[in-house]
Amino acid sequence: MKSLAELQAIRDRARAQVEIREGMEDHVRVLVGMATCGIAAGARPVLNAFVDEVSKRQLKNVTVTQTGCIGICQFEPVVEVVEPGKDKVTYVKMTPEKALRVVNDHLVNGNVVTEYTIGANS
Repeated sequence: MKSLAELQAIRDRARAQVEIREGMEDHVRVLVGMATCGIAAGARPVLNAFVDEVSKRQLKNVTVTQTGCIGICQFEPVVEVVEPGKDKVTYVKMTPEKALRVVNDHLVNGNVVTEYTIGANS
């Protein structure tokens, strides 16, 4: 049986995960395509990498969530970064390693990783 302190720690970790995945409208949104084609192409590890890295870096203004089909199945896994007041950026053929670079370069430092975008891969 778990102690009250252990249960509170579990609750706090779960709340932090929910806050990352369900944010406010003024936050940067990271949308990971999780339709059947995305999942088959490896989107779940990409989603997990984004959630883990955003949580580890304590990025309070970033929301990571999953979405359905984005419509470009040949480029899966697909991730869209939507920043308030800016054009959305679509990253394609993502991997967990690429996700870490997107968090570091784009979400933290504001520099789009153009070599992972739809324009560079079409």
